[in-house]
Amino acid sequence: MSKRMKTITAAVMAVIFFVGILPVLISWFGGGDQDDPGIPVRVKLADGQIRAIPIEEYLVGVVAAEMPAQFEAEALKAQAVAARTYVLKRMESAAGSDFDVDTTVNTQAWNTNEEMRTKWGIINYWKYQRKIADAVKATRGKVVTYQGKMINAFFYSSCGRKKTELAGDVWSTDLDYLKNVPSGESDSLRFVKHQIFQCAEFYQLLGFTQIPEKFSDSDVILIERTKAGRVKTLAVRNKVFKGTELRSKLQLSSTDFEWETSGTEIEFVTYGKGHGVGMSQYGANDLALKGESYMEILGHYYQGTKLEKIY
Repeated sequence: MSKRMKTITAAVMAVIFFVGILPVLISWFGGGDQDDPGIPVRVKLADGQIRAIPIEEYLVGVVAAEMPAQFEAEALKAQAVAARTYVLKRMESAAGSDFDVDTTVNTQAWNTNEEMRTKWGIINYWKYQRKIADAVKATRGKVVTYQGKMINAFFYSSCGRKKTELAGDVWSTDLDYLKNVPSGESDSLRFVKHQIFQCAEFYQLLGFTQIPEKFSDSDVILIERTKAGRVKTLAVRNKVFKGTELRSKLQLSSTDFEWETSGTEIEFVTYGKGHGVGMSQYGANDLALKGESYMEILGHYYQGTKLEKIY
């Protein structure tokens, strides 16, 4: 390596260290004002082991896994509060279980530091890990409550072209703070996905044993929509399915879908990504870009709630 190249390399490494790495090291080791990381969360890891992780440390991994690190700081803060509320609410009812959460979307996704480095690269790791840790720290101990109790702080990726869903239209029970509200998203067609199924594949995935050779126009009929306009129930050859059930069996992105049959094929077009109940993550970021604070974002998606600091 030439002397000039060595000089350039040394200069680049110095910039990386002083701009990206040093501030993180200072924040980790530079003072005696470190916050207590809080109560331990029992996390079931991918290998089946259960690890107790202090909640504030755990939340950094959740926000890293659940929301793009490039999002606005106020959106990341809103995600941190929703995730904190979600896990503490689960812990209230998990006393008889071996663990509180796993690391998948069945509860809350979670990334280790190694997974963050792999996902972002070593340079961006220092930048984004610090950004997310700052968002978690800025909201330390804060949760969303309704009538004095922590809420079910549901969230998902994108509403798409519809309003948010009522909890009762997706699951079994309505909750007063989960209303049909505007998505907050500036691009309603951000997530549009086309999926084509062959006739045999489609009916097999839905559990049919008698499978026709091709589709007719009356094979798939809409029965009811949710109040937000997504598919609530539909009939497939006289068998009734919930929209959520069909979404699960076919691995569709959302229940806001349309379909068209043609001979031996059926094509589904889905809009948005996720169940649609509670906070849209892309909506949260779009609201943050418009200047809304994380408190305003949370108040938009969780109607009539309060933000409370419980530790």
